[in-house]
Amino acid sequence: MLKKMRRRVILAAMLAFTAVILLIAVLVNVVNSGVTANRADETIGSILTFEARKPMPDRGNPPPEQFMGLPDLESNYMTRFFIVRMDADGNVLSSSTNNIASIDEDDAEQFARQAFSRRSEHGYMKAYRYLRQTDDEGVTLVFLNVSREQQYMRSLRNLTIVVVIVSLAVVFVLVALFSGKAIKPIANNIERQKQFITDASHELKTPLTSISTSLDVLEMEHGEDEWTQNIRNQTGRMTKLVSELVTLSRLDEETPLPNKEHFSLSTAAWEIAEVYRPQAKAHEKTFNVDIGEDVSLYGEKAAIQQMLSVLLDNAIRYSDPKGEIRLTVRKKRGKAHIEVFNTCKLDTPPDVKRLFDRFYRPDSSRSTASGGNGVGLAIAKAVVETHGGTITASCPSGNSMTIEAII
Repeated sequence: MLKKMRRRVILAAMLAFTAVILLIAVLVNVVNSGVTANRADETIGSILTFEARKPMPDRGNPPPEQFMGLPDLESNYMTRFFIVRMDADGNVLSSSTNNIASIDEDDAEQFARQAFSRRSEHGYMKAYRYLRQTDDEGVTLVFLNVSREQQYMRSLRNLTIVVVIVSLAVVFVLVALFSGKAIKPIANNIERQKQFITDASHELKTPLTSISTSLDVLEMEHGEDEWTQNIRNQTGRMTKLVSELVTLSRLDEETPLPNKEHFSLSTAAWEIAEVYRPQAKAHEKTFNVDIGEDVSLYGEKAAIQQMLSVLLDNAIRYSDPKGEIRLTVRKKRGKAHIEVFNTCKLDTPPDVKRLFDRFYRPDSSRSTASGGNGVGLAIAKAVVETHGGTITASCPSGNSMTIEAII
């Protein structure tokens, strides 16, 4: 239980930190991408403003003027771009590649046709950020080389990935180291609770044994009547409750099942089924058994049989008169599937999520009449979970109950 709690603390802390660090990493990259795009669009706007002051050159005759449209003098010499002028139908009218060395006129026209066919007025094409401006004279396409900016964005993205991975690893180590201290108060409380249950159970056994012995003597002297029978029933319930509490306390220990071994689940299930068959028959209920051959399990046989006893006893107690009970044991995908089904007639279906909680009883009057105390299914859940399995219940309409354990 403590190991599971510690794992949950680590998982919760890691999920919270992962969400925060990923959010920061994504925001940093998104904001940087937006800022870079805006800066490139501003530069393209400056290019358009500068180029509007002079006539567009004829094809094959680029102007000799150097671009000087930015306030920063050095940035003007570092800005690499080309311009293509097209008519409304997408035919190239002229192009200017004077401010770039890696693109010739044919490449520029090819870029322009691809950008013209796109719906977006701006975007990226390989190492270029383009902007399309439409006016009465046609379409002007400006392509700005942003290879350095793209390299910077890739470097930032790779850096954030590395930071995220390293941060997760460091935080995981720290959380794993300090999680033990975080749950230490809870562990101490649980330990004191288990010790209290164990001590109280041992203390209760002595007076219960004395009451049972005194009752035997009383019945021998005065005979049995409804009062002595009621005392015997309540003493039996109390003795069973004490035993179940001790079992739950044992299952909460760090190593609750030290005697695990490989055993035949099929044989173990048949042994328990044969014990409960006469009980089902005595209550005039149909008991069907479907147990697959050679279903094996690694665990503690006694604990698994106790779990089966709890489920079958629960099915017999709470099934409707002359109802049907079915035990199914199969091997599916390498795991043992144990299913106990029983018919019932419930006006209000129970809360199946709370069905395995300790002392939870959906109908206290029926549970009292049947001798239930709300601990049995908690023991069944503890046994299944200590074997690394899961147990679920379903009662969709109140007419049947199915409990399935997968180990």
